[in-house]
Amino acid sequence: MPEIIIESFTLDHTKVQAPYVRLIDTESGEHGDIISNYDVRLCQPNQEEIPTGAMHTLEHLLALYLRPRVPGYIDCSPFGCRTGFHLLCWKEHDPQDIAVALKESLQEIVKTTWEQVPGTKEKECGNYRDHSLFGAQEWAKKILEKGISYDPYERKTV
Repeated sequence: MPEIIIESFTLDHTKVQAPYVRLIDTESGEHGDIISNYDVRLCQPNQEEIPTGAMHTLEHLLALYLRPRVPGYIDCSPFGCRTGFHLLCWKEHDPQDIAVALKESLQEIVKTTWEQVPGTKEKECGNYRDHSLFGAQEWAKKILEKGISYDPYERKTV
């Protein structure tokens, strides 16, 4: 069996400076279609993590607010370590453009009411009781205050 290398496990998590957006990789399909995977890191690895309720609500709201801002948006899924998300989309986008879309989305999250959070009913969500709009908004404010970089190692904020 060939050696399998998981890119995210080769990233030196002690050297990155969150929050940032980083292109992890692109994959090409048999017909030339390209899917891009971005590391949307919201907090500093091994120093802080987003509580599950806040992370869950951020997931739902980023699905709502990133979708119209990122052409070819496919999915934005949380990392198990709760420090950020994988953003998948068709084609390759400049990380700076993704960082701007993230910033705008977080600004929307700060203004969101509970009634605007999608997928919070038992029929719509597999763990509908585990949400925190307050937590999501506090993390959004914290991330916006730090600024979102389009470089994981240098603070080049949007």
